Amino acid sequence: MCRVAGAAHLTPRLLGAADVRELAARLSVTPTKKRGQNFVIDANTVRRIVRSSGVGPDDIVLEVGPGLGSLTLALLERVGRVVAVEVDATLAAALPDTVHEFAPEHADRLDVVHADALRIHSIPGVPPTALVANLPYNISVPVLLHLMELVPSVRHGLVLVQSEVAARLAAPPGSRVYGVPSLKSAWYADLRLAGKVSRSVFWPAPNVDSALVSWTRRDPPVATVSRDAVFAVIDAAFAQRRKTMRAALSGIAGSAPAAEAVLVAAGISPQARGESLGLPAFVSVAEALREVTG
Repeated sequence: MCRVAGAAHLTPRLLGAADVRELAARLSVTPTKKRGQNFVIDANTVRRIVRSSGVGPDDIVLEVGPGLGSLTLALLERVGRVVAVEVDATLAAALPDTVHEFAPEHADRLDVVHADALRIHSIPGVPPTALVANLPYNISVPVLLHLMELVPSVRHGLVLVQSEVAARLAAPPGSRVYGVPSLKSAWYADLRLAGKVSRSVFWPAPNVDSALVSWTRRDPPVATVSRDAVFAVIDAAFAQRRKTMRAALSGIAGSAPAAEAVLVAAGISPQARGESLGLPAFVSVAEALREVTG
C-alpha cells in the first residue's frame, strides 16, 4: 500500500473564496457551463467531503475534475497519493504549481493526468483504491459509470453531484426517481446519500443544490449474459417511463407477444413496470430474452 509516514500531520493551506478567485484570475480561467465547472470555495466543505469519504493514508485516490485544487489539497492532507484527471489543459498544467504553493510537503504525492475522464482508457501508476470527486454537473453519471467499470481496483468512493442526480443514483426500486442511473450504478456498488451541500459554497453558484453520494463496490450479479445485455434491457424498460414491461420490451424482443413470453419465462409479470423491479429481475429478463429470442 501507499502509506506515507506522518502525512496526516502535515496540514496544507486550503483554498478560500479569495484564493480561488485569485488563482482563476492569474490563469485567466472563467468557469464554463459547457464543462460543468463550479469550483468549491469553502475549506470546511472540502474537509467534510474528505472526512465523509472515509479515505486514509493507505488510499490512492482518483480525483476527477480537480479544477483549481480545492479538494485536491484537502485529500493530500489525508491520503497516500492523489491521481487527478483534468480535461482543461490550463488547469491541469497549473495544479502542481498550486500544490507546491499551498502544500509543498505534499507535492510529490500528486499525479496529474491531462485527459477526458469519459474517454480515458487506463489510469497510470499504482491502481487507485478510492474515487473522491466533485464531478462536472453535465456528465456526472456517465463519468461515474465509466470509472466504476474502468478501475475495478477502486473499492469505495464519494462523489459530489446535483441533488437530483444523487437521489437517482441512490434510489431504491419503487422510488419516484428510480431509473437507469440507479440500476446501472447498482451493478457495481451499493450507494447511499451522504448529505447535502449548499449552492453557496461554489463559484459560480449553480442554480441547484448538490449532494454527496457514498458508495462501496460489490461483486456484480451472477449472470449468464453480459453486463451490456442487461443494460440494454434496462435502457429499453425506461425509454418511456410508466410503460408496462410488455410494451417497453416489444422493440428488443421483436413484438409485444414475444416480450410477454420473455417476461413469463423470467417470472416477471408482463404488466409490471421497470420502476418496480430490482437489478436481479433485469438480469433474469436479459437471460430469458436470450433463451426465448435466440
